[in-house]
Amino acid sequence: MPTMPFASATPSPLGPPTHSAVIISVPEAEPVVGHHRRAHDESAPWGVPAHVTVLFPFMAPSDLDDRVHAKLTRAVATVREFTATFRSTGWFTDKVLWLAPDPAEPFRTLTTSVAAAFPEHPPYEGAHDDVVPHLTVGHDAPVETLRAVERQVQPSLPVQKRVTEVEVIVGRPEVGGSWDVIGRFPLA
Repeated sequence: MPTMPFASATPSPLGPPTHSAVIISVPEAEPVVGHHRRAHDESAPWGVPAHVTVLFPFMAPSDLDDRVHAKLTRAVATVREFTATFRSTGWFTDKVLWLAPDPAEPFRTLTTSVAAAFPEHPPYEGAHDDVVPHLTVGHDAPVETLRAVERQVQPSLPVQKRVTEVEVIVGRPEVGGSWDVIGRFPLA
């Protein structure tokens, strides 16, 4: 599938998008985690779908040009299409509940490849030594609330996803529903 140049984002009354991310959307997880994400993941009401992050923060949306498009196309094409299964939940301390993809390695490889192509934009601004592939279900809620969410989610697993592309999304965190997909990049 050929890649297309970056599309324009839907205009917001508050101005142009301020943030971008490279993600793998997982719409297959929405029936299982969508309502929990809307209640417990601040990015869901922004319009960010259930996803595994490849690189965030990426770059200013105004910097997304043909050169970036070409570099991202090459970086993503280093990884072959694969199928991931989300069979279990995981935790970052007692603050973040997430779904664990299996295998995790292709996600790590994508993050490594994209970050190597754009070294000025390290994953999570370099805050973590090891970037763990995950699909966030909820965070920064009372642990009892997130444990209850975990008990509700687990019987609906596994969720399976055929990963064939990554997406670049842009938006404004302070504007609900403002995030749009502006580019899709196929894996090998």
